[in-house]
Amino acid sequence: MINQLFLIKFIRRKSFLCFFLFFLVSYFAHSQVSLTGSVQDEDGMPIPGVSVIEKNTGNGTVTDFDGNFQLNTISENPVLTFSFVGYETQEVNFSEQTNLNIILKEDLSALNEVVVIGYGTQKRADVTSAVATVKSEEFIQGNVNDAAQLIQGKVAGLSVSTPSGDPTQGAQIMLRGISSISGSSQPLILIDGVPGNLQTVAPEDIASIDVLKDGSATAIYGTRGTNGVVIITTKDAGMEIAPTIDYNGYMTLSQINNKMDFLDASELRQKFDEGYTFNGSNVEDFGANTDWLDEITRDALSQVHNLIFRGGNKTTNLTASLNYRDNEGIFIKTNNKRYSARIDVNHNMFDNRLKSNFNIITSEQEFFAGGDGASFNPYVYRQALIRNPTEPVKNEDGTWYERDVYFYDNPVAYLEETDGKNRYRNLRVTGSLSYEPIEDLVIQGLYTRKGNYNIRGFYQTKNHVSTTKNGLEGYASRGTDDYIGNYGQITVDYKKNWGDHKFTALGGYNYEDNTYEGFYATNRNFPTDAYTYNNIGIGQGLPLGEAGMGSSKSSDKLIAFFSRLTYNYADKYLLMASIRHEGSSRFGAENKWGSFPGISAGWRMNEEEFLKDVSWIDNIKLRAGFGVTGINAGSSYQSLSSLNYDSYFLYNNRWIRELIPARNPNPDLRWEKKEEFNAGVDFSFFGGRLGGALDYYNRTTKDALYDYDVPVPPYLYGSITANVAQLKNEGFEALINFVPVQTEDFQWSGNMTYSTNRNELLSISNDQFETTNDFFYTGYVGEPIQISSHIVQVGESIGNFYGLKSVDINEDGVFMIETPDGDIIPATESDASDRQILGNGLPEHYVSWNNTFNYKNWDLNVNMRGAFGYQILNSQRMFYENPTVGYNVLDTAFDEIYGKAVLADVQRYVSHYLEDGDFWKIDNITLGYTFNTENIDFLQNLRLYATGLNLITITGYEGIDPEVNRSGLAPGIDSRDKYPTNRSFTLGVNLTF
Repeated sequence: MINQLFLIKFIRRKSFLCFFLFFLVSYFAHSQVSLTGSVQDEDGMPIPGVSVIEKNTGNGTVTDFDGNFQLNTISENPVLTFSFVGYETQEVNFSEQTNLNIILKEDLSALNEVVVIGYGTQKRADVTSAVATVKSEEFIQGNVNDAAQLIQGKVAGLSVSTPSGDPTQGAQIMLRGISSISGSSQPLILIDGVPGNLQTVAPEDIASIDVLKDGSATAIYGTRGTNGVVIITTKDAGMEIAPTIDYNGYMTLSQINNKMDFLDASELRQKFDEGYTFNGSNVEDFGANTDWLDEITRDALSQVHNLIFRGGNKTTNLTASLNYRDNEGIFIKTNNKRYSARIDVNHNMFDNRLKSNFNIITSEQEFFAGGDGASFNPYVYRQALIRNPTEPVKNEDGTWYERDVYFYDNPVAYLEETDGKNRYRNLRVTGSLSYEPIEDLVIQGLYTRKGNYNIRGFYQTKNHVSTTKNGLEGYASRGTDDYIGNYGQITVDYKKNWGDHKFTALGGYNYEDNTYEGFYATNRNFPTDAYTYNNIGIGQGLPLGEAGMGSSKSSDKLIAFFSRLTYNYADKYLLMASIRHEGSSRFGAENKWGSFPGISAGWRMNEEEFLKDVSWIDNIKLRAGFGVTGINAGSSYQSLSSLNYDSYFLYNNRWIRELIPARNPNPDLRWEKKEEFNAGVDFSFFGGRLGGALDYYNRTTKDALYDYDVPVPPYLYGSITANVAQLKNEGFEALINFVPVQTEDFQWSGNMTYSTNRNELLSISNDQFETTNDFFYTGYVGEPIQISSHIVQVGESIGNFYGLKSVDINEDGVFMIETPDGDIIPATESDASDRQILGNGLPEHYVSWNNTFNYKNWDLNVNMRGAFGYQILNSQRMFYENPTVGYNVLDTAFDEIYGKAVLADVQRYVSHYLEDGDFWKIDNITLGYTFNTENIDFLQNLRLYATGLNLITITGYEGIDPEVNRSGLAPGIDSRDKYPTNRSFTLGVNLTF
């Protein structure tokens, strides 16, 4: 009976289960549809690799080589999306048809992309100059200090390097080599069209960065366009956007990137045991075990928080942002705090014929002043390296442990007994109006008032080694700098199309004035340390005549008229011409004004009939251009005679200060003039899967400023600034964009850049001023060697190292030198005539490789870059890879040189310490995950990411980092007084509400 009941229950349950399964199968059989089809372009060519996704599901596939696909849908009313790089995404609703033939249209957004150029914008397809654009989604991520680091390795020909780990220092930036022997290599920086610097706005506030590279593009900026133009566009609300809040915050841990191997306490004691004797600091074992570099460094923790509000409609929209960054340095006490805010309001009236904009950017920056007016005194780093590791930090009574040795100070005491602060306040207010009185004619006026105020204080206590060694009772300084600038411009822009003919014409006026003021005071011998620099008047240096005081003021003005004309015929033939007529107060009475023309042309070959039917060619544009730009004088009054107060003399029992000539007048002083030719090609193939740009340029700077030696008399002063020099740069650049893999879940895209540049000094004489020597020395290697490091010579490249060429070592431990005549002599017998060119400190080749990988919600960015073909003077080896010096030394100081003998000579500047600087860096890796926020009403986006900066360096260079100073005429010196670079790790979050 029991078995029968069980059997009945089992049958009933199984029957229900079978019925349920039958229901499910019937349901899915009804809702699941097997779709097949093909995807073609507008010319009927199949497109392989197209993503076919069932919308709002994870279901999808890709087309095969012939463009065919098959997909089993899982939703009741499926909607399919078809997407592929270079084509517009298409959505298709299912309507009983199970075989689909899809035609994708070419996506012209890349060609129609708007590029910011001088005083306006232009479609990418119409650009005829060398212009690069980097969008915010392509920026380097992590703890960056300024805008330049965002595009490091992203723009061919633009060298962006970070030779310092100082949190107050930004990147060094140089475009297409050195264009002047006396002026700066810094490009003109524009923020929303107004001159500024790389730290005017927070990096998180930037939407895009455009780089104008060649002369035809920069000629419209005249004297400020020689080194290129970097145009920064900030984020705005657009024409219409619902109220949106974006938050970006991250925390960063920074560590010293690398350390040189100096002797530690145990190694030094071992050298004592081996019989080595030392002078100076390492004279004996003092019993301690101190890692001096560890004593003054730390793992630094930094944080950045950025908040952006955007909202509005077609009539009025607003963008407001707040940014806070607190960056700790790897050296104790060093830091950089910065608060910034920005407001941007747009309002349109009269059917958008009248448009107004109001913009405010303000910031306050504050950091520790470890040097007099500076953020950090790099001399401290040197002292940490050379300090005897057996010495204690403090004496038993708690005072600092010091010894009376030349240039030998306790680095911990040096920092701890220093108090200082620098504070900068910046404010920039901009207003603009544009009016369209008739169709296609726009008149715009813009005015900016900008100011920068700096106050700084510095104090060394009574216990600071600099005061105790000099018999002082403390030292203090106080200073202020104030800058006020006015910038205004008026432009008239007209556009007109007649059939296949498209014209634009631009005319404008630009005015700028700048005023700089400064004041400083110094004092010493204070009754107490309590006031530090805040009560500088109580120091006894004032009544004793040992205090210092000074002030300054300068100003300059610049006025310009400019125009530009563009012509486009049938989207095939393109032309651009511009001219700027500019006047500057900095130049001589005879040459206040200069004119700077530019012209370029382009040919879009893909629009010709013989290429129109080639389906895999999206765009081929040949372009060529020529432009003239200038370089403004370095100081406001360089063309005028000036007098300076010098030393005192006693006259009638009174001390009277001498007034002496300080500069010769030169009424003929004029602009440095750079002429540049550029030829290039832009290309895009396979629906954007492969593209890029190639450029060749040749630029010559004429009338370059040089301080020429003149006789006294008839001149009042021993040199005169004159337009006598010429130099040239020639180079090649390549950008390759690629999308090698694209599937429904995975995409790999990226780009590679390459650039090479060679420069040559052509002349430092002219008909009026002719030099007896066609060279001059520059750079300095430091005490006790005290000799110049570089030579600038006609017919040679700028950046050449100049010293003794070492080829061997003799049995006495003295370097053997090869003279320019080929003789081999001991270094002890050499003189200045034995010096020769040893190498060059500027890289000849730059390469970068940037990759982006996307897998579902994951994203991975890997940025790599390198520099090749240059040398570095390793100052730390030159000074401390020597067992005879009176300080701590590198452990390699006891190695045999050339495998023959240990060095037993004095410190010398020889080629043995010049190393190849070639490197390849895995510079930035960022891994992020974007969460699905569809079910969170208040949250539009949530992304978490982790970033590493300066992660891995592959190099043969023995110093801490091959990325050293490349600015000026003496590049490539890895100084012993420096702020070392760091490696950083970041965790961050992006939120959109």
